[in-house]
Amino acid sequence: MAFYDLKKDERAALSAAIKKNISEALSSSATEGITVYFSSDDTYIRKAGYLAIGRIYFEQQHLQLQVITLLNLLLQKEDFKIRQTAINAAGEIGKRDFDIVQQFFDKGLFDVHHSPRNAVIGSIKKMGEVNPIPVLAWSRKYLHHEDKEIRREICHGIELRGRKHPEDILPLLIELQHDETARVRNTLVHVIGQIAYKKGCLATVVAHLKTWDNRQLVADALEEIIDVHHRYRNFSALTQMEARQYIREHFNDQ
Repeated sequence: MAFYDLKKDERAALSAAIKKNISEALSSSATEGITVYFSSDDTYIRKAGYLAIGRIYFEQQHLQLQVITLLNLLLQKEDFKIRQTAINAAGEIGKRDFDIVQQFFDKGLFDVHHSPRNAVIGSIKKMGEVNPIPVLAWSRKYLHHEDKEIRREICHGIELRGRKHPEDILPLLIELQHDETARVRNTLVHVIGQIAYKKGCLATVVAHLKTWDNRQLVADALEEIIDVHHRYRNFSALTQMEARQYIREHFNDQ
């Protein structure tokens, strides 16, 4: 039976059991007691596993060394689901203690399978939202990597922090304004749109875009911002008409 086939109280009980079993496995160095969850075909069983690791790391500090040792071991496993879940577990730790798990993202960015690479991006999002200073500093190192997919993934990964704090990621995004790769450029325009529709964010984004010198990219980004205010009209602080009017009044090129 899949995780979400269970009733709410049954899911809670199963999550508690997974955490207990993983804690015991860590204490006895029984790797198989953890890989059974990390390799599950059920996404939510794997999620329960990596959430348990994050909680154990901070609640049972005597097991911290075992946790990091285990995750290093799991990152070498052939099963991509195990590597993916190990990176997600590192992401839970990185919300509060990024330095100790940075190595997992340095390795995961170059994994041969897309799922662990996607786990890196997901981890950047969740870590960057609550622990931005070290995460954004790490992200900046890869903004000009020779691999276009690395550049695109980093751009995508820092988006979530920008949803509430666009001022934190705009200094990174500007470094991509002259990237000639279509996938990177398209992601950049998308991210600019995503960080401009919540309360107070449009003014910050527009003011920063006025300092960019790639005028065509800026024009495309402003169009995306206007479009996002329609697509996300149930969530945006301004209507599409209000956003368009603001841009006309505050951006000289419009």
